[in-house]
Amino acid sequence: MKLLVQRVISASVTVEGETVGEIGKGILCYFGLDFTDQEDILIPFLDKLLKLRIFEDEGKKMNLTLKESGGDILFISQFTLSSDIYKGNRPGFETCLNPGKAESLYEKAIEYLRSLGYKVEKGIFGSGMLVSSINDGPCTFMLESQKIKSIRR
Repeated sequence: MKLLVQRVISASVTVEGETVGEIGKGILCYFGLDFTDQEDILIPFLDKLLKLRIFEDEGKKMNLTLKESGGDILFISQFTLSSDIYKGNRPGFETCLNPGKAESLYEKAIEYLRSLGYKVEKGIFGSGMLVSSINDGPCTFMLESQKIKSIRR
């Protein structure tokens, strides 16, 4: 699993000319799934995201979590995060989780985040989306499940 996380002042996603998700201050998350990813790592992975202290406190130090900052989440499915760009010059998608399983994990991730009280907006899985954002900082982080020691495969 991979999450490209951007701290934003605002972000929105549009599908076929219609805004389907929009947030103010918070995080824009691009979520990619590898073919080896299993559901059992989803919750610990998302918990790590929620523990990140990437928002500034009154002293301008990154010291606050998303919850402490009062921010929201825009959660976008992004299969290209799991593509193979190292063999040849065209991305290969054999490394991505199949769409059926990926959509199920994507929806479970959103459901979990919402169950914790976060306002979570989303894109439409598998569609062409236009994403707009104002990155605050700029602050962008890559969270990868295989690098988190507390997650067991």
